Amino acid sequence: MKKPFVASKSTFLVLFFVVLSSAFSPAFAADEPGHEAEPFNASEVILHHVMDDHQWHFADWLVMPLPIIVYSEEKGLDIFSSSRFYDDHHNVVEYNGYKLEHNHIYLSDSGKAVFDLSITKNVAMLFINAALLLFVFLSVAKGFRKNQGKAPTGVQSFFEPIILFVRDEIVKPNIGHHYEKFLPYMLTLFFFILFGNLLGLLPGAGNLTGNIAVTMTLAVFTFLITNFSGNKGYWGHIFWTPGVPLPLRIVILPVEIIGIFTKPFSLMIRLFVAITAGHIVLLSLICLTFIFGSIIVGLGSSLIVLFINLIELLVAGIQAYVFTMFSSMYIGMAVADHGHDH
Repeated sequence: MKKPFVASKSTFLVLFFVVLSSAFSPAFAADEPGHEAEPFNASEVILHHVMDDHQWHFADWLVMPLPIIVYSEEKGLDIFSSSRFYDDHHNVVEYNGYKLEHNHIYLSDSGKAVFDLSITKNVAMLFINAALLLFVFLSVAKGFRKNQGKAPTGVQSFFEPIILFVRDEIVKPNIGHHYEKFLPYMLTLFFFILFGNLLGLLPGAGNLTGNIAVTMTLAVFTFLITNFSGNKGYWGHIFWTPGVPLPLRIVILPVEIIGIFTKPFSLMIRLFVAITAGHIVLLSLICLTFIFGSIIVGLGSSLIVLFINLIELLVAGIQAYVFTMFSSMYIGMAVADHGHDH
């Protein structure tokens, strides 16, 4: 009976620190002497959280600069801290012939865009996510070797049932007897999305799985694996659908070809929209406190945010499940023995 209490307590702490972080937003700079009151800009706060950035902003008094790595034909390779783009009052300034505009770096003189390889907030979150994946899988593998024939312990005891669930309930039923070849990718995909979703709910964390570039990359991996693994039956069903009259085959052909690309596109958009929408809803409710400047509104919105945050924990797992399930279905259709299955 203690687990639900712990979950609720953890969620409340997350909410508390989110609100605490928001309390140090630029909206409260108006209370400082010599500063005129500025209206609270909710859209700016929300977009600042949802979008990527060249620095990690936890609060006005806690900002972690990140490495800037840029290359241009005029200046070559340059590496410096993102703090160089900001003065003591956190105003954007030019540095060493570079300027930062809308999170994009340009040459100050010509205005040309540079080749940006900087470690942004989402890239840093990607490294953290990858390190967490390595820790989990290496710990589970070590525990499996150590506890052969025994009950799992430690990290293995928590993650092994989830791994078995992904294997037995998602990958095996959808891919069939070819599943072992694709199981490592499916496990990596599931846990990468799951950890990214959960980490994104922490206060100050980057919106990794709500970044369209990340979801597109995951979808492209599924697209490439699906089509490079496709057998003759798979391509035959696309270009010369069996059991269909010739005139209909001509009509179906372009639809099937378009379907090759719409499947990964739907994977990309579904994950991006679900995670981003959740963040926007949570932040919008939190911003109501500062828009109305009312403690009563703040308490009411906090209770709603607490409830929605619990739902977001569920959504984090559901989205990882859905992305992995559809990926395994697409791969399963590509490698299926169509001569025996139909």
